[in-house]
Amino acid sequence: MTAFLGVDTGGTFTDFVLWQDGHIRLHKLLSTPDAPEQAILQGIRELGLEQQDLRVVHGSTVATNAVLEGKGVKTLLITNHGFADMLSLGRQNRKDLYDLQPVPVAPPLVPECCLETGGRLSSRGEVLDEVTRGDLEMLGNVLKQQQPQAVAINLLFSWLDDTAEKKLASALPKELFVSLSSRVLPEIGEYERGMATWLNAWVGPLVQQYLQRLQQGLESAGLSVMQSSGDTVAANQAGEQAVRMLLSGPAGGLVAASHLGKLVGREKLLSFDMGGTSTDVALVDGDPRLTTEGYIGGWPVAVPMVDMHTIGAGGGSIAWLDEGGMLRVGPESAGADPGPACYGRGGTRPTVTDANLILGRLLPEAFLGGRMLLDVDAAGKAMESLARPMGCSATEAAEAVIRVANEHMARALRTMSVQRGSDPAAFTLVSFGGAGGLHVCALAEALGMRQAMVPVHGGVLSALGMLVAAPGRQLSHTWLALLDDLEEQQVELALQKLSEEALSSMEAEGIPREQCSIQGSLDLRYAGQSYTLNIPWSNMDGVQQQFHQLHARRYGHRLDLPLELVNLRLGVRGAGVDVQPCSPPADAPVGAAGYGDVPGEPQPVPCYARDQLVVGQMIEGPALITEHVASTWLAHDWSSQVDGVGNLVLQYQGGS
Repeated sequence: MTAFLGVDTGGTFTDFVLWQDGHIRLHKLLSTPDAPEQAILQGIRELGLEQQDLRVVHGSTVATNAVLEGKGVKTLLITNHGFADMLSLGRQNRKDLYDLQPVPVAPPLVPECCLETGGRLSSRGEVLDEVTRGDLEMLGNVLKQQQPQAVAINLLFSWLDDTAEKKLASALPKELFVSLSSRVLPEIGEYERGMATWLNAWVGPLVQQYLQRLQQGLESAGLSVMQSSGDTVAANQAGEQAVRMLLSGPAGGLVAASHLGKLVGREKLLSFDMGGTSTDVALVDGDPRLTTEGYIGGWPVAVPMVDMHTIGAGGGSIAWLDEGGMLRVGPESAGADPGPACYGRGGTRPTVTDANLILGRLLPEAFLGGRMLLDVDAAGKAMESLARPMGCSATEAAEAVIRVANEHMARALRTMSVQRGSDPAAFTLVSFGGAGGLHVCALAEALGMRQAMVPVHGGVLSALGMLVAAPGRQLSHTWLALLDDLEEQQVELALQKLSEEALSSMEAEGIPREQCSIQGSLDLRYAGQSYTLNIPWSNMDGVQQQFHQLHARRYGHRLDLPLELVNLRLGVRGAGVDVQPCSPPADAPVGAAGYGDVPGEPQPVPCYARDQLVVGQMIEGPALITEHVASTWLAHDWSSQVDGVGNLVLQYQGGS
């Protein structure tokens, strides 16, 4: 019997969800940031899976961390004559509109690593400048001098004809990692296409090497990787498209949240994934939304990825006072080593986790199912170092840390909802990640939301998402034309061509094409506009009508202008693993497993073991609900009920 293992490597913990023989097992380990595969292989050994028929789906942070830390490999950029500074100039957008003296941002590449050659096309695909023998000789000389590990090739209008890019690539040494813009992102927009191509080359060798080490450790086990779009891809294909893995881990959480929401009829979700290092916020309406306007580490990433907003506020976020005495929380994190002070691994600075422990919202003996005892005294000493200059007690300082962290997350949730025209009250707030359940009630109240949900297995939800995610591909290609000038059959044939490419890639992964679902879409705009709206393809009349409706809903008006087609898009998905959460029993409700002292509460607060709760069981706050990989703080005026899947459905009972 095949065992399926979902693995999510985070900054602090590595999470495991095993699906075998119709049962789910959970596991959690401290991450090994310098060599992430070590924690994964250790977890597999502890789960006793070395000799099993095993398939692993992994959410990797290797590409993400390399970009955020600026630790990619030495990369050369090859572009057309006159465009060597393309990536440095960018779009000239200002981060702060009214800042007259912005801090200069270092360019992605130094000038010595930007080469100019021929191979230029016109906007109609006409060859204006051939790649010459002199270009190739110059390239060879620079390679000998620079000794790069990767090369990114981004020629103008390469999406019309990739001949010149392929000619340049064929002249490069085979051991180099080569990234072609016509393969990575065959779309209009030389800067965005160039950035995606450079990022792919910059981190690609690191991703390939990591996946090779992991595959060697797994021996005969099958290995797939989560992509930023929420689809999985075989590991042997993933390294070539490293830029599509920049949101690999967070995408898993959204896929699982969407899956569980559909099971219980809750498809409008506002989610926050609070881990040890950061919090990821997103809006889910049926399926996770995708965007091609995402950013990682300040760089634009135009490949499809789940639409989310990330902030540096997690359980390990360090609390500190700035020069003016203002309390700050994050973005610096204690990480996995040494971790928060309460982990007893040498950490001395106060964190959000230490604050929750001091406030009685974490039980020292119940952390990770009792496998890791939290050090209350160490947390108290760390918080005292913050409390003294604040002129308050450690408990008061801990409360202040939680308030600041909550405001950071509430602001991020408003960014993804209110600022995009969605009323949070129409959604269910879904919290997951190891620390999410400790903050869910406060955040819901801050947003005026009366319903929240802590999903079953919420502490490892991203790892669960690795299992339920389906293998898939997201392809695109620019085709500039007025919609009125095109025949419906022309669009169908163009989408069919993309479909064939995607299905061939799926077949190379061993997925029969008859098991795949296909959805085409068009990026459309009014003629003369710069930005597009993506519309699912049905027929000519249908997409035009949908575009006008969506434009009116998004921007408040519609125009009497012709529509222009900009990009063709195609999504292909295979069948995922049918993982069904084990429903809790429907027996008589169980009482509290114990009581704990919580500062500010006149009476000891009841503590419940989540795995002992039964379907329909109602709990009134204040209460603490603990599980193997997470805890939930049920605040005053909140109640919790267990649904048929095992989710905790929270309801606000207070006034408006």
